[in-house]
Amino acid sequence: MQSFRTELENPVVEKEIIGLEKKIRLFHEGKIADEKFRSLRLARGVYGQRQPGVQMVRIKLPFGKVTFKQLIKIAAISDEYASRNLHLTTRQDIQIHYVSLDRTPELWSKLAEDDITLREACGNTVRNVTASPTSGIDPKEPFDVSPYAQATFEYFIRNPVCAEMGRKFKMSFSASEEDTAFSYIHDLGFIPKLKYVDGVEVRGFKVLLGGGLGSQPFLASLTNEFLPEDELIPYIEATLRVFDRYGERNNRNKARFKYLIQKLGLEEVLNLIEAEKIATKVKTFAIDRTKIEQPLPPDDSQITVLDLDTDLNYQVWKNTNTFEQKQAGYYGVYVRVSTGDIGTDKARSLVAGLKDLVADDIRITQNQSLLLKYATEKTLPHIYQLLKSLDLAQVGFDSTADVTTCPGTDTCNLGISNSTEMARVIESYIAEFHQDFVFNRDLKIKISGCMNSCGQHGLAHIGFHGSSVKAEGKVVPAAQVMLGGGTIGDGEGRVAERIIKVPTKRVLHVVEFVLNDYKKNAEETENFHAYYDRQGKNYFYNLLKPLSDLTTLAEDEFVDWGHEGTFQTAIGVGECAGVVIDLVATLIYEAEEKLQWANETFGEAKFADAIYHAYNAFVQAAKALLLDKGISASTQNTVINEFQTHFVESGEYNFDQSFPELVLQISKNEPTEGFATGYLQEATKFINEVYQRKNLTPVLA
Repeated sequence: MQSFRTELENPVVEKEIIGLEKKIRLFHEGKIADEKFRSLRLARGVYGQRQPGVQMVRIKLPFGKVTFKQLIKIAAISDEYASRNLHLTTRQDIQIHYVSLDRTPELWSKLAEDDITLREACGNTVRNVTASPTSGIDPKEPFDVSPYAQATFEYFIRNPVCAEMGRKFKMSFSASEEDTAFSYIHDLGFIPKLKYVDGVEVRGFKVLLGGGLGSQPFLASLTNEFLPEDELIPYIEATLRVFDRYGERNNRNKARFKYLIQKLGLEEVLNLIEAEKIATKVKTFAIDRTKIEQPLPPDDSQITVLDLDTDLNYQVWKNTNTFEQKQAGYYGVYVRVSTGDIGTDKARSLVAGLKDLVADDIRITQNQSLLLKYATEKTLPHIYQLLKSLDLAQVGFDSTADVTTCPGTDTCNLGISNSTEMARVIESYIAEFHQDFVFNRDLKIKISGCMNSCGQHGLAHIGFHGSSVKAEGKVVPAAQVMLGGGTIGDGEGRVAERIIKVPTKRVLHVVEFVLNDYKKNAEETENFHAYYDRQGKNYFYNLLKPLSDLTTLAEDEFVDWGHEGTFQTAIGVGECAGVVIDLVATLIYEAEEKLQWANETFGEAKFADAIYHAYNAFVQAAKALLLDKGISASTQNTVINEFQTHFVESGEYNFDQSFPELVLQISKNEPTEGFATGYLQEATKFINEVYQRKNLTPVLA
């Protein structure tokens, strides 16, 4: 693999890219274990695919914002390094597939030229900070949350507090009480609020904590009705510090923040968060409200008038895919992108055609589509014609006809069913037989290829996730049917209930049965939630039960959508949360590496970061020694206490105080230069003693 040097202006990014290249080389030379290397690349947005030998690269786009230039660059990168396709995700990222591992540093370097990052797009980190795509132009928003999402992204990327947690951590900012960023299913969800004190406007957020989807969905708990804006960043940091210390690290199925709340109780977790605030880097943090400014509207004075008043499809498109912005005279325009997949040639043509018609600020939506800003009555017909020429003018954005899905078995290791083809079939079916539902935004259909809910099936009114059943001695591709989920508003939501499993080729019948029954039996003005609650879960089980009959299977029902061969549940190892590292030497190496980072950041006067790196060095070294004795500890806090029991109380290691008292000074002291100096000295002394006793030669200079 040829070495290269990036010409980036950001030395931190340059160092990380060169570091990735070095780690790939060491991995190929067998000097970094496979498990360890997996966690290293995941933290840099490089994710193993279902297909051997190639990678999915996830491009992190805070709150889904992408400029024309950036979209063109990502398309060019996909052409050169990937499969000439862009996949828009439900977390407002863009993914490209079939990338060679050896080329990822070069790819990252080219993306960074246009301020695009892969950093911490995967792995046990703070994932992409999402927000309502309408932020900044939403008529119902108290204020634009985009600068707050950007500040959160900037503060926590490359932050030692959340660089290597037990699992991922997700945050969202909704624009209004409509909660279109789904605060209720996030580890931390924020909804903007205003109040007035002595006639002065004060901004803040309603806070939801501990939500999540996956195989066991949890609805978030309300913790603050009004968190002042300058307390936002310190509150998040304190929360992450608690998750890092007390969160599960061995059993990845129990390693999300929602399980920590389940284990300790909400009150205890809130007490820990409050206690941690003394140690946060800042006690207040002023958000730069001008950080994300509104883009310049295009000049439409040279645009010719185009009359499409008699075009019925245009009128439906305008009714279902556009809305009036809070800025008078301007429109937001939604572009439906089926299954979130858009070819690179189409993406380039889209940007070229839009440059004089909308502002240079595209947002990726949570249902895998695009939002354009600052269209006018004059430009709308031209935008429609452009989209129509690119087969992107499908009506009914975010309606029942607009199905959300993950990639499923197309590329994902965990995929069981071909969710993308299932979504296309359902969309075509509704467009042909249930056209009235293109106007219905109160009934959503969402699909995941497995139970992990990347396609958000857990918050769908009608949801499906990939599964399997057995019949005639064969495995049959199946879909778990879920009903009754969705957003209520202002932090409240519903988790869909499991109803029944049916063969995947019968999902169209499920949709048919449910939609027809809803149209026939719903009371006037009764939405789907009210209809579902009135009828009850058992009603729908009986309604759909005939579809689960495996004695009537046709031959093609043994084959999944979009496939020709016999169905197989060829599930690989998922990488969504990284791995648990159990090699003693690797842990000790990591401890030394973190100590080096502590000294580097101390030299830059970043005392809070230096203290946290030193804390991690303590924990990693202690964990290594425990594992060397066959003692497994599932949280950092347990590591600290078990080390006291097995090494200090036994007399093997001696300190002036107990090991927990020494290490946990981190949560009891302000991050001053004086405390950082003493803490680093103690960590250095400990690491040196570990090296001496293990007869190891330090691998870092």
